[in-house]
Amino acid sequence: MRPHEAPEIVIVRTGAANLASVCAACRRAGLSPRLSVEPRDVDKAALLVLPGVGAFGPAAENLERFGLWEPLRRRAAEGRAMLAICLGMQLLFEASEESPGVSGLGVLPGRVTRFPDSERVPQLGWNRVVAPFHAPTLRTGDAAFANSFRVTTPPPGAISAITDYAGPFVAALERSGLLACQFHPELSGAFGLLLIRRWAAACLAAPRSAKEAAPC
Repeated sequence: MRPHEAPEIVIVRTGAANLASVCAACRRAGLSPRLSVEPRDVDKAALLVLPGVGAFGPAAENLERFGLWEPLRRRAAEGRAMLAICLGMQLLFEASEESPGVSGLGVLPGRVTRFPDSERVPQLGWNRVVAPFHAPTLRTGDAAFANSFRVTTPPPGAISAITDYAGPFVAALERSGLLACQFHPELSGAFGLLLIRRWAAACLAAPRSAKEAAPC
C-alpha cells in the first residue's frame, strides 16, 4: 500500500444494515471501505466490520447462506480486528429472545434479552456510555442507540462499557482486536468517529508476529 492510500476495511454485506452510514463513517475515519460477502475476505481482511440493523434470525440465516458463519466465528474467537455494530454485536452471543431456536455465533457467553414490556421500544436516542478507565479503546461519552434487545450481563474476559435504559446493560465491549458496540458509532458524531479511529489504529499498529498468532 502506498503511503497516501487509506487502509482498507471490509464491511460485511449482511442484508440488514445501514451500509451507507457505515461506509461514510469509515471514510471519515481515514479508511477505505469495501463491501463483501466473500468468506475469504472475512478471513483475510486487516480490518472488518459486522454491521446490523434488523432481526437476529434473518441476519443469522443470511450469514449462513453466504458461508460466513465459520469465518466470522473463527475471527471473533481469535480476537482479530473486527468491529461488530448493534445487531452485529448481538450475533456474537449464544442466542437471542428475538429469535427462539436460532443460535448466535457463540463466541461470547450469554443471551440477548428484550427490554421489559413496560418500556418503549425500540429505544431511539442518545445514552451515556460509561467505560472503565483501563479500557484500551472505549471511552465515556454519549452515543446513539436504536435497539429493542440488549445484553444485561457483561461477558467474562471482555472489557465492557455500560449504559442505562430500563436498567443497566452492555453498551459496548472489547477483547483484543474485537470491538462490539450495541450503539451505532457511525451515527454518534465525534464520539463514534474517534472510537473507530482508535480501534483501527490499534489493530493496524499491532506487530506482524502478533497479528499472525492472535491479531490486535
